[in-house]
Amino acid sequence: MGNSLKAIVAFVPSNKCQKYLLEDLEEMPVDKMVDLSGRQMRRLPVHICSFRELVKLYLSDNNLNHLPPELEQLQNLQILALDFNNFKALPLVVCTLKQLCILYLGNNKLCSLPLELRLLQNLKTLWIESNCLQYLPEVVCELSLLKTLHAGSNALRTLPPQLQRLQELRTIWLSGNLLSEFPPVLLDMPFLEVIDVDRNSIRFFPSLAHLPGLKLVIYDHNPCRNAPKVAKGVRRVGRWSEETPEPRKRSGAVIEITLDEKPLLPPATAKTEPE
Repeated sequence: MGNSLKAIVAFVPSNKCQKYLLEDLEEMPVDKMVDLSGRQMRRLPVHICSFRELVKLYLSDNNLNHLPPELEQLQNLQILALDFNNFKALPLVVCTLKQLCILYLGNNKLCSLPLELRLLQNLKTLWIESNCLQYLPEVVCELSLLKTLHAGSNALRTLPPQLQRLQELRTIWLSGNLLSEFPPVLLDMPFLEVIDVDRNSIRFFPSLAHLPGLKLVIYDHNPCRNAPKVAKGVRRVGRWSEETPEPRKRSGAVIEITLDEKPLLPPATAKTEPE
């Protein structure tokens, strides 16, 4: 089915057209997964909500800006991908899906998250990158089992001190924000394994050598004049990362040393499985 034809059909709400979009998906798939990514949909066909045993639902890369209340029937859903859509607010019906482990909300138009998000107490992975967030919603700090938080490419200037409550958090991606200093709260989170503050405005890095769980820190593309000190065995990605924490000086010039190989962030379209 061509994308242009899908786009035309997506405007027509008739059952026949919606069935065409679903490509005759009438019964619950054996693998309990439905992938409707890239269908140019402007609304989710309600028929999908009848698959009550569904575990994975991928709706990425559509034109969705709301979801039907019938979605609440999918109480076994563990993975929901809503990235690359047109959501200006997270539909509250998502917060009724209490078995969710992974939620992709990246590349939308979100400026905040609802307080009802705290109901998703099984959530382990939250992707909110490339939205319009000027601050990290404090409700995120109430997701006690969260292990991975991807909040890159927003307009964050700081992080709330309540983030320290997330003692299961292991990975935090903050690339491409407006941080002018290294977030102090991260210094009190010894369980963190990966910290990414690439592409911010941080001019000075405090020592991270006291963080026993740290394995990787990415701090490249900041106007810093020092590299963060880290414990032995911790990999740093940024200027002077293979040298001592302070840059070497020769004839008054700063020698900049960078790594040729930098691990890329996991692509927004790559979907992971719950542990």
